[in-house]
Amino acid sequence: MLPYHIALVSELKYDDISLTELTQVSAAVQKQVTRDFSPIWQVDATVDAFTRLEDVPLDAWPIIIRKDIHMPGAAGFHTDPSGQPFALVQFNNSWPLTVSHECLEMLADPTGNRLIAASSVQEFQNGQARVMYLVEVCDPCEASDFGYTINDIMVSDFLTPHYYDPRKAIGVQYDYSGAVTAPRTVLQGGYVSFADPTSNHWLQVQDFDGGPKLVDLGQVDRVIENLRTTIDSHRLTRHPELEKGLPANNRLLVSARTKKEAAQKSAAARAQALRQHIDKLIQREPVGAV
Repeated sequence: MLPYHIALVSELKYDDISLTELTQVSAAVQKQVTRDFSPIWQVDATVDAFTRLEDVPLDAWPIIIRKDIHMPGAAGFHTDPSGQPFALVQFNNSWPLTVSHECLEMLADPTGNRLIAASSVQEFQNGQARVMYLVEVCDPCEASDFGYTINDIMVSDFLTPHYYDPRKAIGVQYDYSGAVTAPRTVLQGGYVSFADPTSNHWLQVQDFDGGPKLVDLGQVDRVIENLRTTIDSHRLTRHPELEKGLPANNRLLVSARTKKEAAQKSAAARAQALRQHIDKLIQREPVGAV
């Protein structure tokens, strides 16, 4: 298969995100795509870091980190004038988690319009027989509680295609972490969006405040760029962790920081040993020298 190309770009000052940190995050997300995501979703991609937007190759899809993304719907997935995807990420203390989220959703649905037909969420049938789910592979499980770390970098949990299965089955994995235990269910802090053809309304099952509830978004008469951008920019769709970051005592954030500090010591020791070995190789006399 032809791989997609993702470009991670920071438009912040070096004091906010160094090139070292940017490349570490791109390496972690690359490992997630290659090891975890690609075998499940059958999609391949490269993930590379760039210091300037001007350096991004023309066929790469940028994920751009900025500090000033405050307008509703500005952060997240978009398409450029040529119809190619890109994403804007709000800088905060958990920006790597958001980068992972946006990268995986971009790879699963580069158009932002992919729909899958399935039965309505069981708890909220309301006479709906068959609906169309918008494919957003991280939103139902987007809360940091269900994320994990790669190379001590926070990355997002994600759904598997079985999430849209007609019924629950023994031994089936519905998300990567295993937290989702049945098709079309939403974890705390997440949501799922779907269109009801009978009413021509978009609805969401949200679990933001003490349990899942059904929210009617009404008719979507005007599509902004694509369905995903339109739905995510709706005033009722919230991404508090992705937009504002995590509390300083967040379990995943603290764990990643602690592990990263320990890993940096090991990496520094390995680098020193490798330099010493290289110096010995350079200084060694050639075989047969007189």
